[in-house]
Amino acid sequence: MIVGTITRCRACDGPLGPVFCDLGRMPVANAYPAHGSDPQAEPRHPLRAVVCRDCRMVQLDHIVDPEEVFSDYAYFSSVSSSWVEHAARFAKEMTARLGLGADSLVIEAASNDGYLLKHFVTAGIPCLGVEPAANVAEVARAASVPTETAFLTEASAEAILSRTGRPADLVVANNVLAHVPDVTGFANALARLLAPEGVLSIEAPHLLALVDGVQFDTIYHEHYGYWSLLSVENLLARAGLTVFNVERLKTHGGSLRILAGHAPRPASAWLSALRAEEAERGLEDDAFYESFQPRVEETLQGFRGWLAAKTDMGRRIGAYGAAAKGNTFLNAARVRAGHLLAVADMAPSKQGRRLPGTRVPIVHPAELLAMAPDDILILPWNIAPEIVASLRNAGYRGGLWTAVPEMRRL
Repeated sequence: MIVGTITRCRACDGPLGPVFCDLGRMPVANAYPAHGSDPQAEPRHPLRAVVCRDCRMVQLDHIVDPEEVFSDYAYFSSVSSSWVEHAARFAKEMTARLGLGADSLVIEAASNDGYLLKHFVTAGIPCLGVEPAANVAEVARAASVPTETAFLTEASAEAILSRTGRPADLVVANNVLAHVPDVTGFANALARLLAPEGVLSIEAPHLLALVDGVQFDTIYHEHYGYWSLLSVENLLARAGLTVFNVERLKTHGGSLRILAGHAPRPASAWLSALRAEEAERGLEDDAFYESFQPRVEETLQGFRGWLAAKTDMGRRIGAYGAAAKGNTFLNAARVRAGHLLAVADMAPSKQGRRLPGTRVPIVHPAELLAMAPDDILILPWNIAPEIVASLRNAGYRGGLWTAVPEMRRL
């Protein structure tokens, strides 16, 4: 695996083409420095997304070592109640669709803290999580979710098969595809784990939604790739897998659930329609990708104007959600600790630390409310309704805002 600057596509080895989005040098978005740590010691790396001229995969052209990102990970999926509910619906739906039971096997790549597999455990369906972050995997095991601490590679897939003695009826790779530097090896590993008649389920934020919503804040070093249906189909085809269905989801600002397998199946009407839509939008053409950067600059300029106006008025501004997307946004906007009172977050693993780059302190939500901010900027806009309800229920009556794709009072 290459760490550092790359010059060829990580999926197909094709030539890299136009710049999609260039955000300059950034800290690692999910690396939260301790209070009092030296800001000068915080690593920064280029953060620039480009598009492959051949397979049209949008990807970072500088790779940060996954060990720097994932060895001690601060993101726990179960913190978001709406995300756990989404996982429960998925488990119930796939159990019914595939007729899963006590004789089945479900394997999830990047299973995090067991937020999804715990629903299969409760239903009595054998399962196994594969999670690279040791601290997160330990939480899953404590919740009785069988979990191996490993990156999913072709080698680890073979080791898993030797222990399970069989491939899986359902292989899940939800919201992980963006996090994988070696996407070819990862796709081959997924194919190796999947039974001949099994189903692979991939959920990934959709590139069209990213573009339409100016969701540049979802670009960070932990996200090595940004996926369209076109680029996913190209990737899976090289691993011997065929996509047969796709569903649009509201999660993460607009995602796709892509179903694929070894066995040929007829393409669904939804799949045919999305293929046609992407072709009509011009995803084969450079102009589609080159038009994104100016829209990013417009969004950032709007936020800077809003923040300056609020500051001139003497308004006290806080933020909610120490999310990776918020770290990209705040660093791209050149925010510093003095611009915000603090950022609130429910995750104990983040409280007491600082946001990377901006050094804004992270506190419990109750601590932020005690500071009496006049306005709160909600950084994880994808779960804004959940956060708004929580803050209003806690008695907060000030202004609540999101900044992507433009400033909006909620």
